[in-house]
Amino acid sequence: MGPSNLERVFDRVGHFGRFQIFLYFVCAFQNISCGIHYLASVFMAVTPQHACRPPGNVSRVLFHNHSAWKVEDIWALVSPRQEDHIAVQLQNGTIWELSSCRRSRREDALHLEYEYGGSKLDFPCSDGYIYDQGKWESTVVTEWDLVCHRRWLAKLIQPVFMFGVLLGAVIFGYLSDRVGRRLILWSTSIGKFLFGIAVAFTFDYYSFMATRFLLAMAASGYLVVVFVYVTEFIGMKSRTWASIHLHSFFAVGIMVVALTGYLVRTWWHYQIVLSTVTLPFVLCCWMLPETPFWLLSEKRYEEAQKVVGTMAKWNRTRSCKLSEFLSLDPNSPAGGNPSDAKKHNVSDLFCDWNIALRTLTLWLVWFTGSLGFYSFSLNSVNLGGSEYLNLFLMGAVEIPAYVCICIGMDKVGRRNVLVFSLISSALICGVMMLIPQDYHIWCVVAAMAGKFAVGAAFGLIYLYTAELYPTVVRSLAVGSGSMMCRVGSIVAPFCVYLTSVWIFMPQLVVGIVACVSGVLTLKLPETLGKPLVTTWEEAGSLESGKDSSTGKLSSTTNSVALEKIDMIGAGDSGL
Repeated sequence: MGPSNLERVFDRVGHFGRFQIFLYFVCAFQNISCGIHYLASVFMAVTPQHACRPPGNVSRVLFHNHSAWKVEDIWALVSPRQEDHIAVQLQNGTIWELSSCRRSRREDALHLEYEYGGSKLDFPCSDGYIYDQGKWESTVVTEWDLVCHRRWLAKLIQPVFMFGVLLGAVIFGYLSDRVGRRLILWSTSIGKFLFGIAVAFTFDYYSFMATRFLLAMAASGYLVVVFVYVTEFIGMKSRTWASIHLHSFFAVGIMVVALTGYLVRTWWHYQIVLSTVTLPFVLCCWMLPETPFWLLSEKRYEEAQKVVGTMAKWNRTRSCKLSEFLSLDPNSPAGGNPSDAKKHNVSDLFCDWNIALRTLTLWLVWFTGSLGFYSFSLNSVNLGGSEYLNLFLMGAVEIPAYVCICIGMDKVGRRNVLVFSLISSALICGVMMLIPQDYHIWCVVAAMAGKFAVGAAFGLIYLYTAELYPTVVRSLAVGSGSMMCRVGSIVAPFCVYLTSVWIFMPQLVVGIVACVSGVLTLKLPETLGKPLVTTWEEAGSLESGKDSSTGKLSSTTNSVALEKIDMIGAGDSGL
């Protein structure tokens, strides 16, 4: 059941015909919802300007030299970066000073003045808070008062979601190898829809977090398995472009988040609208067949033959019998008994000094790619100007990045493109730190350039990792890198929160890590034009540039590596 034999089947029924095109765009459309849920908290968990609510009805408000009748009327004058108090007079005649996390009652004050030098009594914000509803009518922060001493609860929303992403990848990657790709696609898609809607109807912070955690597991499970599913249906000639551009649909999801955030300003309405994107796939996912790869691995030969026949019919080609290509024996396992093979674990990725250094470098690149990807996206709301347009552009810039790496990796090499992307992102982070904050347009342009560079590295690292390891640990190598990637996504929100320490702290952290990753990547071997390694000796020979294999592959055979990446699900499950 070797890949070369199965490629002969694709030669007969079509590598990327009408059948594969239909499946590809149906599955890729669902990737949009993954991008949506991964970044939905950018607007759903916004913390607007706020002040302690006074213990009574307000009759007059004073902010510096500006007077109003309601606190809501002066939010446009309050700077979010300055801790200025608001002076209010209640209907009972008492005068209070209101700030974001405390309130003070002026003693013996007869007239409402902004500056007051007399005695004051401080009180906690026991009556709740008044929020600026100019941009958002309601967010989860305003719903459950996640400010002041409870603000750390708001900062956990995205990291906990990303931890669910990590756990979902492990669980559903494992299950997809046991019960099939199709069943996991069904269950995770239905889970995304149901949990996505359920999030909007949660009754408190803890039920909200628990439901979002389950939503993250379902979204991550789909994202892992759909990559395997699509690559197992597409022939070698089209597999590279098709698999890399699955990421483009994730980027479209980010743009949908920006557009929906602009149009819908109540968080639970916003969540419902975003969750409906999953519905079309849920209604038609029953049409998706199981992949021939998985059916053959389970010795379900008749079902695999029916799928191949359906592919040929849709593609208007002549069908073929799998037995002609694969030498199937219904009474024996296809490809040998797996229990006879040696079991491999993470320690095999550190079998000698060179391989250990290679593994640590690639893990750092995986971590850097994810850290930069989510840091640029989540921090887009802090760049100034329209936060909705900023996030939209952060998503849009990814699509040309994936096009460029598809072209560049076969022209100048995988390592060179990766090094250029990482060093460029580090330099761009440095440039962003030099741009004055008032220059909003230049800040956004620089952030787009940084997201472009990080996105290119993020899209390429899957393929490059697979080409650097022999067959016996290839899935393990990609799976372990994927875990480091998710660690980066958990750390990214905390990196963005460091803006409270210094506004450019996220750029500093990402820039340093990207620079170190880029320099270390220079030590990695180039794999362009080299055969896919099958043994540890061949993997070691990549360091010296020697080719220990008798065969030569052209640069266009990078898609052979993606033949191996179709086991990413198994790689994740092995961890």
